[in-house]
Amino acid sequence: MPLKSPRTTVKRLPKRGRYDAETVHAILDSAFICHVGFVAHGQPFVIPTGFGRDGDTLYIHGSAVSRTLKSLAEGIPMCLTVTILDGLVLARSGFHSSMNYRSVVVLGNAKPVAPEKKEHALVVISENILKGRWDEIRRPTRKELNGTTVLELPIEEASAKIRTGGPIDDEEDYAMPIWAGVVPLELKAGKPIPDERLPESIPVPSYVKRRR
Repeated sequence: MPLKSPRTTVKRLPKRGRYDAETVHAILDSAFICHVGFVAHGQPFVIPTGFGRDGDTLYIHGSAVSRTLKSLAEGIPMCLTVTILDGLVLARSGFHSSMNYRSVVVLGNAKPVAPEKKEHALVVISENILKGRWDEIRRPTRKELNGTTVLELPIEEASAKIRTGGPIDDEEDYAMPIWAGVVPLELKAGKPIPDERLPESIPVPSYVKRRR
């Protein structure tokens, strides 16, 4: 289903815009952190948080006393974004220097998940961050679930914007003796650091090794 709307149509460099669910979902699934924008009492806020996707639904969570979650739970308009930086594009001029990236903007109104869906939503968020972890950790208690607010946001109005490739300079600048190209960037997992109270007999889980 196309996710394009007048509000999500890319105006600047429209050829970079994508509106198909497959592209939007793939970018969302490659990110760990989203930024949630909203206006509460006349003040704009942009808050980073973890998230997860299940089909055409995004889940975010936080403390039941969180100002962000309380405001969004009222159904006010919100904007959720993710950005993945893939490289620095170094042109021969500052004007044409850029970045390679994949980004998504989702507009809509969130609502609290039904109580019977709350744990499922938390599984989705956990598995997005580190697949396989939920099967090993202790399940949340009723008190912990009651102290957590989980919101769902339908992916119905969204756009992706992608830049790939090298620099594009003015023709006359190609003769200048200036290095140009792309510096690739990627997020990598380092060597796991065990908790100081972890018994030495407990090995690093396979899902952590896979993340490396």
